[in-house]
Amino acid sequence: MSRICRHVEALDGYVPGEQPHFAGMVKLNTNENPYPPSPKVGEALVAFDWRTLRLYPDPVFTEVRGIIARNVGCGPERVFVGNGSDEILALFTRAFVEVGGTVGYFDPTYSLYSVLASIRDARGKALPLNDDFTCPTPPRDFSDVFVWTNPNAPTSLQAAPEQIAAFAKDYPGVLLVDEAYVDFAPADCLALATAPGNENVLVMRTLSKSFSLAGLRFGYCVGPEALIAALYKIKDSYNMDALAQAVGAAALSDLPHMRANAEKIKASRARLTAALEARGWRVLRSATNFLFARPPAPAKALALFEALRARHIYLRHFPGPKTGDWLRITVGSDAEIDTLLNALDALA
Repeated sequence: MSRICRHVEALDGYVPGEQPHFAGMVKLNTNENPYPPSPKVGEALVAFDWRTLRLYPDPVFTEVRGIIARNVGCGPERVFVGNGSDEILALFTRAFVEVGGTVGYFDPTYSLYSVLASIRDARGKALPLNDDFTCPTPPRDFSDVFVWTNPNAPTSLQAAPEQIAAFAKDYPGVLLVDEAYVDFAPADCLALATAPGNENVLVMRTLSKSFSLAGLRFGYCVGPEALIAALYKIKDSYNMDALAQAVGAAALSDLPHMRANAEKIKASRARLTAALEARGWRVLRSATNFLFARPPAPAKALALFEALRARHIYLRHFPGPKTGDWLRITVGSDAEIDTLLNALDALA
């Protein structure tokens, strides 16, 4: 008799993007920022007193929560901080979905959502995207909770905040808007989480993308006090270590640096988009730090993915009827983009 829970034995775990690390590679497969984080991050690391690690960290991350609240324009009681946004997603399914309930999301989107539903012994319920990869408005009774990634991954498209607001107003469950890529987009949904009278919307952000801190594991969400309090009830006692709190506070105190990096990436995004389109690719209108692009016939996405990988240029390919003809390409540095374009020309 197995000692593992039946629903855990049955699930397929989340598979992260490939993580090669060697000199000369061009890593455009995991949407990391090609530029370093704020110099204030380095200063915080140098100033950090390693001797204080004998003490437990602040269990309610008072300093960094206050910085987020000031940046957002809300009270700190409406802010929760997690060990990466993935921890917040896991807590979301534990706090707001009953065992056997349903977790709604789009298809395709971030594949971790379905895994977290299975871990909770709930049912993942996928709503297909429209044929043009835009998001339909989910039916009111589609699921017990819904996770709306905006802009979406891997498609790079952003739904209008007005569409999400209209859905939230009529939706009886808790809606989590995952804004991992929003600093590269023209609009956001923070007003849904901070407006008076809001009862059912959480907006989540991460420092992994625009703040160049994928290696830190730092996420946060904003929402009504009752929902935030529920997350505090079930979090680990000390879910954010002292070093992450110090570095996160430094990064969040330097928004101009983050925004300048985001602008550089948006400029490179436009250049890469134009260059691919000039070569016959179809490229969706990205609101993220990556492109979702289809190579021109007779080229096949999987074959091109493998040929580039053999040249140590790493992109992301998602098998399947909707995504198999497309590649996801992180917007890297201009030098990395040039290397990619030269390789494409050589393979054409």
